[in-house]
Parts: sequence; structure tokens; C-alpha cells
Amino acid sequence: MHSGELARLAGVTVRALRHYHQIGVLPEPERSSNGYRSYNVHDLIRVVRIKRLASLGIPLERMSDLLDDAASDGSGLLDELDAELAAQIERLTEQRDLIARLRAHNAPPDLPPELAPFLAVFAATGLSPHLAKIDRDQSVLLAHLVGDEGMPYLARFYQRISAPTLAAAVTDIAERFDRLGPGSTEQDIAALVDSFVATFAPLIGELSDGSEPDELSGSASLFNEYTADVLNTQQQRALERLAATLDDSAPAVAMIHGEESAVVHES
Repeated sequence: MHSGELARLAGVTVRALRHYHQIGVLPEPERSSNGYRSYNVHDLIRVVRIKRLASLGIPLERMSDLLDDAASDGSGLLDELDAELAAQIERLTEQRDLIARLRAHNAPPDLPPELAPFLAVFAATGLSPHLAKIDRDQSVLLAHLVGDEGMPYLARFYQRISAPTLAAAVTDIAERFDRLGPGSTEQDIAALVDSFVATFAPLIGELSDGSEPDELSGSASLFNEYTADVLNTQQQRALERLAATLDDSAPAVAMIHGEESAVVHES
């Protein structure tokens, strides 16, 4: 039979047959007098076996031994494949769990699931679209900086600042921060800083217990760079005053410069 007929009977494409030849898993048959490859039933059986092995996830490069060694039952390879599939299932299960957690809080897929419940609380405070974007960007950056090991600390921080007892203060400070602009006075900025410190300084002190991720200590410059691009002059001055007031805690300052992440802009 010609390649087209073999491909049809085996349920593959002619292109697949050529690929099998290139890999070496299907020996090339002799050509007939007209120059076409001439296949027989043994080639058909081999291609069907190749299809079955491929359906199990066995790479073409590893099939020759199974196809050519009648004594090999492939048990070792099956064990290996089973372990690989189990690992894949575990990863997929974890991914589905992450998706479910994000959906439960209507969170965007790029946000850390661990922070999604608390970010949902912040969103409910009615942040402006501008501050909401800043909050989201810097939450992503904070989560990346602290990594998996620092995530429990960061989640604990978010949990504390999103507590119902702070909801009114968070909303008030967020709205006042959002209103800062060219018409704002030094008194407006000072009053906002005073309100923030009165509300959140005790909390920051409570969480600055030595368990802060080391990665936050040198990250304030990253948030400075970010806020320089997205905040107006008065809002940046408010952050600078907050940093100066709370400069005894480098991690706290880093998070404060990370706005919501730390409380300030979110809060």
C-alpha cells in the first residue's frame, strides 16, 4: 500500500508517517519501481502500536525499545509515566483551586489568591479607578517581593488592615488621599498624615515583630519609583511625611510606599 492508504487505515496523516521516519521509530520501506514507498500490513501494525503508545504519553524517541523488544513489558516506563501524570494532576488540581479562590472574591487572575479576600474588602470602600489600579499594581509587586515564604506575613497584614473595625477609617483616608491635588494645602496633607498615623501606627508597630520578610527592607526605592509616575505632587508629599514618621520600620515604610499594600493609598 502507498503512504496515503496506510495513513488512512491507521488513522494518522501522511505527515505523521514522515515524522515517524525522521525520528526513526518507523523504518522506511523500500520504494517500488515508480518511486513511491510501499508499505505492508506489518507497517500498519507498527503504526497502530505507535499510536497506542503515544496515547499514553510515551515520547516517540522512547518507543523503539518497546516496539522492537518482544521481551520488554514496559512496566518501568509505565510506572514513570504514572508518576508524571500524578504530578500533573496535582498541579492542575492546585491551579483549579487557585481559580476557584479568585472567582469566589471576583478577583482578577493576576492577583495573589491569598490576598483576594482582603482586596475585595478594599474594593468595596469605593476607591477611585486611579487608586484601584495603583492598589492592584502594588499588591502584585509586594506579593512578588515577599515570595511564598513571606506571603503569610503579608496576608496577615492585609487581614488586619481590612478588619471591619478599620473599614470607616480606611474609607475616609482613601477618599482624602484621592482628593489631594494642586488645591490642597499643607494643612490638608498634615491632617491626613495625622489621621493615618493615629489609625495605623499602632497596627504597624504590632506587626513589626521581627517576622517581616527581609525582602521588604530594600524595596522602598521600587515603590518610590512607581509612585513618582502615578501620584501627583501633593500625594507624594503625603507619602514622604508618612515615611519620615514611620522610618523606624523599614518593612512598614516599604509597604506604606506600596500604597494599599501597606495601607496608605489603599487606605
